[in-house]
Amino acid sequence: MEAIKELKKKRKKHMRSYNTELSFSARLPGEVQGAYADSICAVMYSCDPFADLRQSILEMIREVGVRDWEEMEELVHCYVVLNSSEIHGFIVDAFLSLCLP
Repeated sequence: MEAIKELKKKRKKHMRSYNTELSFSARLPGEVQGAYADSICAVMYSCDPFADLRQSILEMIREVGVRDWEEMEELVHCYVVLNSSEIHGFIVDAFLSLCLP
C-alpha cells in the first residue's frame, strides 16, 4: 500500500513539472524588426523537418515578400532562435536548398 502511494506521489510530481515545462507558443526575439516583426510563430511537430521547414520558409518568403539579402538573413535568424540546436542543420539545409540552383 505504501509503495502505491509513493508511486502516485512521484507520478503527480512528474506531471506537475511536465506541465510547467511544456510550451505551445513561441515569440520572436525582441531584436526582430522590419518585415518579420509582426509575424506569428507556430509550434509544430514534424516527421520530416527538412520538408516542413522548407515549406514554412517558402510561405514566409511569399507572404512577407523578401526583397533583399538582409531580409533573408533576418528570416534565417528568426528560424534559428525559435528552434532548438538539434533543428539548426535542417534549417541550414532548407535555406540552402532554396538559394542554390
